[in-house]
Amino acid sequence: MSKEMTVAKKEPFVRMIKRDSISRGKEWGIRLLAVLLSLIVAAVVIVAITKQNPLQVYLGIVDGAVGTNRRAWVTIRETVVLLCIAIGLTPAFKMKFWNIGAEGQILMGGTATAALMIYAGDTMPNWLLLIVIFIASAAAGMVWGLIPAIFKAKFNTNETLFTLMLNYVAMQLVTFCIVFWENPAGSNTVGIIGAAGQKGWFPQVFGNAYGLNVILVAVLTVGIYIYMKYSKHGYEIAVVGESQNTARYAGINVGKVIIRTMMLSGAICGFAGSLIVSGASHTISTSTAGGRGFTAIIVAWMSKFNPFAMILVSAFLVFMQQGSIQIASQFGLNENASDIITGILLFFLIGCEFFINYRLEFRKSRKA
Repeated sequence: MSKEMTVAKKEPFVRMIKRDSISRGKEWGIRLLAVLLSLIVAAVVIVAITKQNPLQVYLGIVDGAVGTNRRAWVTIRETVVLLCIAIGLTPAFKMKFWNIGAEGQILMGGTATAALMIYAGDTMPNWLLLIVIFIASAAAGMVWGLIPAIFKAKFNTNETLFTLMLNYVAMQLVTFCIVFWENPAGSNTVGIIGAAGQKGWFPQVFGNAYGLNVILVAVLTVGIYIYMKYSKHGYEIAVVGESQNTARYAGINVGKVIIRTMMLSGAICGFAGSLIVSGASHTISTSTAGGRGFTAIIVAWMSKFNPFAMILVSAFLVFMQQGSIQIASQFGLNENASDIITGILLFFLIGCEFFINYRLEFRKSRKA
């Protein structure tokens, strides 16, 4: 009996055990519970900061995200941009190549777009200019993704640090370009590019300025889903992600797959830069990416690299972000208030992944 008591004392009160599997319903149930808990915690914070009824504040979030037709379309526009970036990260992450450089790839794509809008806006019809913009922005992002891929494939460098540092290089290149493109002179900003003739701007589709954004990203989403699930390249990406040694044993050229996949990942993120510059803001700055490259990591990871699941996750995050911005102004809060609410949401959403992958087992009490 004393031996059993000694063993019981040595056993930890709670143990983490990795789940062998979990049902899809339980998995999403945990995520839903995390969302509800985040809203409760956010409500407590709201009461502490604003002394307002949390329900009124949450209604303000809904109003800020979809309260008017314009707000609803801005939410849709931001959703498709975030979705595009998350889709771009998916092939690399599936391969376990941690591409943290989406911000830089977006900036390079946006810079290529801005350059064409400035220098080629009056030299070709708008439809042709847009095609050139799409190709150039994808090519710029592809080059920015190719650089760390080559070093990873040839010298096995750390891709996380490499891609992260390239973000700062891209920001400096944008700053350098702004010196030549600033408008008005001395403002240290580019201003709205092509405001007079709207050269390089996305045309209205179905009577809406952001209709083309939605169509392009919808086609891209379906295309990447098919590519990842049914193509030979998608299969090779999955095998390399599971084990590079297994991939080599199966006759797969791992270095070639790394380079090819990062070219694709960078190209899509660069294309997202054209969506932002040509299809939305019509300007370029060091803040053009706006942290979307990092938020997209969360979208891709939470969606288990499923492009269709990314639609829901992207929409939810953007909905909360846009709504949080509205309540910050509506209730006289500073801009950090919306970041706090968004941060609480992300904390619970990321944290719930632990309970999806692990379960807690508590020590059972033993009777004498």
